[in-house]
Amino acid sequence: MQVKTNEDKLVKISVMGEVASPVARTAYRITFDGRPVTLPGVGGITYNIRVGDLAAGWKADHVEPGVSIENKEDDARFKQMANTSLNILSCVGNEVKVVTNDAKGEKGIVTGKHGGIEHVMVDFSEEIMEKLIIGDKMMVKAYGVGLELVDYPEIKVMNIDPGLMSKFNFSESNGKLGIPVTHKVPARVMGSGLGADEVYTGDYDIQLFDEATNKEFGLDNLRFGDIVAILDTDHSFGRIYKKDAVSVGIVVHSDCVIAGHGPGVTTLFTSTSGMIEPVIDSNANLSSILKLR
Repeated sequence: MQVKTNEDKLVKISVMGEVASPVARTAYRITFDGRPVTLPGVGGITYNIRVGDLAAGWKADHVEPGVSIENKEDDARFKQMANTSLNILSCVGNEVKVVTNDAKGEKGIVTGKHGGIEHVMVDFSEEIMEKLIIGDKMMVKAYGVGLELVDYPEIKVMNIDPGLMSKFNFSESNGKLGIPVTHKVPARVMGSGLGADEVYTGDYDIQLFDEATNKEFGLDNLRFGDIVAILDTDHSFGRIYKKDAVSVGIVVHSDCVIAGHGPGVTTLFTSTSGMIEPVIDSNANLSSILKLR
């Protein structure tokens, strides 16, 4: 089922990022149960993890699949605003083109956004990642901000390219829009990101510290790129708990050892009135939808 949108009214605009170096404040991270550990984290070119791979079980904390980019505008007056624009305007599914060095001309796809570090993640093939270096610049054709569903005004859309959304296998039941998802996630395990005042940047973490809940909802097999439904949450103007509201997003970074954190989810759809019906579909993953692997 195709849904009517206002795509003809949207603006397609360029934003620039460059491959970000991995960063760390200290050697140790303190786990939820009080152990100091040293692990890879955010940033860089992650050669052996891409969308479609498991998001949990790695010896890692907040690792971002594929390539992490940020805007490092030289003019100090504009640095923060430039990177904020990269994060706001980039949408999952946008085309990314490398414009410097050995990988110049190669293309990838935006796969998500990570709050706190304010990175945009991009998927490239293994062959292209071997050509990339830290600092390589790339242009994002940012397209999707302002997207609306004409026949479902109760559902708010954000962070998704119209071309990607057109590939979703939507359905309708009792006036609700059926959206395919790999998992339904209960609000009780949602952590970092709660209370944010907007969801056009950043992500919302699924805590995986309760084994019974993981088993009940199948959370141990979450993958990067999975489209998931977060139950009883409203993301219309930030992230809040609200009974019967539903938000749908995409898994963008790995599991974490730090309390309150876990695989991050960038929001794609939300309905404060519960007009979204999550439909379980094991193929509801970006790698399958866009045939990236």
